[in-house]
Amino acid sequence: MSGERSESDGDDGNGEHADPLDAAGVDPAVPESAADAAGEAFAEDDEVRAFLREVAADVRGDSSESKQLSAILYRVSDLYDPDEQTSPEEIYLNVRHIMKIKEQGGIER
Repeated sequence: MSGERSESDGDDGNGEHADPLDAAGVDPAVPESAADAAGEAFAEDDEVRAFLREVAADVRGDSSESKQLSAILYRVSDLYDPDEQTSPEEIYLNVRHIMKIKEQGGIER
């Protein structure tokens, strides 16, 4: 083993970690179709909201990953809550920000 870091270990070759979205092949820009859909209102749906929140409670565990997934599901359920003001684009950008912070090792760095 040469001791050099490869792209597979998250190093972009410049001593910095690659963006996890880039590494996953995800385009970080919100496509126009998604931006258009973000402007559409989601109908209030107590059944969908309750189901998403139930799943969020079921997957929540002690690991940070399960807590994050639970929080994302709960946030998505807000789309169906008339008392909440959010959009799919806001949720996407929030999750993306959280993932970047996690990849950096936390907010303190």
